[in-house]
Amino acid sequence: MTTTPIPGLVWSLAVPTIISMLISSIYNLTDTFFVGRLGTQSIAAVGIVISVMALIQAFGFFFGHGAGNFISRKLGSKETGAANQIGSIGFFLAFSFGIVFALVGIIFLEPLSLVLGSTPTIMPYTKDYLRFILLAAPFMMSSLVLNNMLRYQGNAMYGMVGMISGAVVNIGLDPLFIFGLGMGVSGAALATLSSQFVSFVVLLIMNEKSGVVKIRFGYMKPTPYFLKHIFRGGIPSLLRQSLASIALVFLNTAAGAYGDVAIAALSIVGRVMMFCGMIMIGFAQGFQPVCGFNYGAKLYHRVREAFRYCNVVMLIFLIFGTVIFALFAPQIIAIFRPGDMAVIEIGTRALRFQCISLVLGGFIALSNMMLQTMGMAGKASLIASARQGLFFIPLVLILPRIFGLDGLLLTQVASDILTFSIAVPLSLGVIHKTLVNDAGVKT
Repeated sequence: MTTTPIPGLVWSLAVPTIISMLISSIYNLTDTFFVGRLGTQSIAAVGIVISVMALIQAFGFFFGHGAGNFISRKLGSKETGAANQIGSIGFFLAFSFGIVFALVGIIFLEPLSLVLGSTPTIMPYTKDYLRFILLAAPFMMSSLVLNNMLRYQGNAMYGMVGMISGAVVNIGLDPLFIFGLGMGVSGAALATLSSQFVSFVVLLIMNEKSGVVKIRFGYMKPTPYFLKHIFRGGIPSLLRQSLASIALVFLNTAAGAYGDVAIAALSIVGRVMMFCGMIMIGFAQGFQPVCGFNYGAKLYHRVREAFRYCNVVMLIFLIFGTVIFALFAPQIIAIFRPGDMAVIEIGTRALRFQCISLVLGGFIALSNMMLQTMGMAGKASLIASARQGLFFIPLVLILPRIFGLDGLLLTQVASDILTFSIAVPLSLGVIHKTLVNDAGVKT
């Protein structure tokens, strides 16, 4: 971690993480592909429930990144005992919170479906899909903790094995449950539940066999010291993901004014952009352990080098993605709803609008993760909350009133540009002060 050349080190950590994230995105796309054959209302229901899945992930990342950032710094300074304790605390808290989350959601299933933006025609499908997703919450949250623990220890390959195991199960069970057993949209959700359980079991085994940090109930001593570090390290992730969930609720509610086809189209675009975003986040997460270990070891020049290198790679990738999405938008949307011209037309416009600001996403993600890993929770939280909270939510309430459907489709673009405008001074300011001046390096 502290001696290997930066490009090779980043890629060795990023490739397994990218594959893990891609596999996760692929089985989300698989759900969308198969459910799209059931009808507009079914695929719209999947889009509505994405906000709940984003919230589940938010808490999983909260505990996982909160514990993981601390773990990487402590392993960098050779304090394994503290790393064991916070890893166990993060895991058991995530699993317990997942159980509570599932119970509350199931008790209030119908009111929750309404809050998420279901129309009367979509409601039955939303409830069928949401019920199983809620049951998966404990496994999803704790799996994210295990995956992040492995990644922050430099064992991203083992985390990849866990994610792939679940993905293979999901892809295989989707057509069986949806069409073979005639379960419809419920079958897609049951396939996701089954896959999350498999990932959970495999990741638990991988961590026990290969991880430096061990999960033990005896280490479960949530003292204020460890809880403070979980909170500081995890709050940016919680803000980023939970605000993404809330933003999706606002987006679906606003899209409902243009009919079920608009919700369905935005659901497809959301999954497609998630595919690109997973690659971007996976690569950025390959940067995090490098940042954490070297920052903990006070090798600030390696943190700067890694940040620069990752930004160049990310920019090249996002330029390529922008060209592909812009040129082939109609064909991409048609994969999920062939022949549905209304969905294809709205989806094409939405996807091409997203291309306007796509290239900014890499710098935003890397800045957020650098600040978070270095323990600068305030600055990281500001960037994390800006894209889907401070900017997106007000814009989604304002722009559609002025520009109609196009205003709705431009909301994310405007939010990305505004977030980039605050990420630049925050991240470059920290690099200049903490990683250059405080390290005694001449600028």
